[in-house]
Amino acid sequence: MVASTNGTATDPAIEPAISLRRIERETLSITIVGTAPLIVHRFDEKAKQMMLEAQQSKTRAKKEAKDPIAQYEASKYKLPDGRDGFPAVGFKAATVGAARLFDGISMVQVKQLIRVLGEGPEQLVPLVAPEPIMREDTVRVGMGTADLRYRAQYFPWSVELLVQYVPSQISVDSIVSLVDAGGIGGVGEWRPSSPKGATGSYGTWEVPG
Repeated sequence: MVASTNGTATDPAIEPAISLRRIERETLSITIVGTAPLIVHRFDEKAKQMMLEAQQSKTRAKKEAKDPIAQYEASKYKLPDGRDGFPAVGFKAATVGAARLFDGISMVQVKQLIRVLGEGPEQLVPLVAPEPIMREDTVRVGMGTADLRYRAQYFPWSVELLVQYVPSQISVDSIVSLVDAGGIGGVGEWRPSSPKGATGSYGTWEVPG
């Protein structure tokens, strides 16, 4: 007989009603290559502060003069070491959404079985791309009012996705297929899978080979 931590005796010959093993995880590296320009738009801290001040005051916050260069720089996602990146959660969302294109697997299953690893406080995936260009786009805000937005656009671009997964539940080939199909919906602004309207054509990718 063996004594348990609470002092009661247990018989090692008796199998417990529930016996679980730890879930094994592995990490797969997948390179994706952009097939269309990637437009980024990080919600910068200055804009957050202005929004907060406007919500806390009955008087409307004074609108500052537009600074295109500052808005362009603020649109980028930056890793702590200065490299440009993009949120890992965006690539996971695109991969999860791609489950709609396959039979035999659901978005809920993919969401539970994989994780795209990022770096730094914002969990970003480093971008491999030349210096981005500054876009000037006319957008509609509020009650249809027109405004100008200045954002960074990368092309060509690629990233190395580190995908953590459960090998007992999903195969490597299945993950590669899902990541590749995720490129159909894309990431970033004006992507085909944008909830604002599936009319975009930016931020798409494919898995080479």
